[in-house]
Amino acid sequence: MSLPVHLVPSLDGVAVGSSVEVTGDEAHHAVAVRRLRVGEEVVLTDGAGHRVVGSVASTGKRVFAVSVTSFDLVARPAPSFTVVQALPKGDRGELAVEVLTEIGVDTVVPWAASRSVAVWKGERAAKSHAKWQATAREAGKQARRSWSCSVSPLSSSAEVVALLSDAALVAVLHEDATTPLASLDVPSAGEVVVIVGPEGGIAPDELAAFEAAGAVTVRLGDEVLRTSTAGLAAVSALLARTARWS
Repeated sequence: MSLPVHLVPSLDGVAVGSSVEVTGDEAHHAVAVRRLRVGEEVVLTDGAGHRVVGSVASTGKRVFAVSVTSFDLVARPAPSFTVVQALPKGDRGELAVEVLTEIGVDTVVPWAASRSVAVWKGERAAKSHAKWQATAREAGKQARRSWSCSVSPLSSSAEVVALLSDAALVAVLHEDATTPLASLDVPSAGEVVVIVGPEGGIAPDELAAFEAAGAVTVRLGDEVLRTSTAGLAAVSALLARTARWS
């Protein structure tokens, strides 16, 4: 049975024999909900490559301490994957973030596309962004990731264009494209960016701006996927051709 994984703010300076204290909501859920007990083994990660295994030395209402028995520094996976996700309606955004995190996407960029039905403004923007972040956090623990998936601030189309300059590959999913996704050469290092448009499609001016920035417009197949699942399909197809999934 896999050991439970807990995310902590930092594991800098931790070594075998060290004691690590876990506090706050993370500890409360483990102790009060999961009924964590002294002597149980757990995994701790800081989402930045540090990973330890240890046994629970003590527990409190919102705290538990772990005595470290092993420590690993996990290299950052390469290439990195970023998904620019147009805002979907309802809870489909959280669904997209969940599955993208589980398969290994490194960064999700919420995109306010011109044709997005959903709109993030004011208090709703803060709440929606927090939901995406919380979803990525929990999905990362479920997937036992050593490197967390980050959720960037909401980006405009112009801000998305600015993100593309340093990418090794940028693929824009579009149902009218003639280039198959499977025909792309996937780099072994650097950043791969996949842009997923809204249910209403990517506007011509946005598509032109992405292509001018070096993006390749591609199609997945004859089927038309929802915006919340298209990124999952595309990234999975690309990951399968990298060392990350070999």
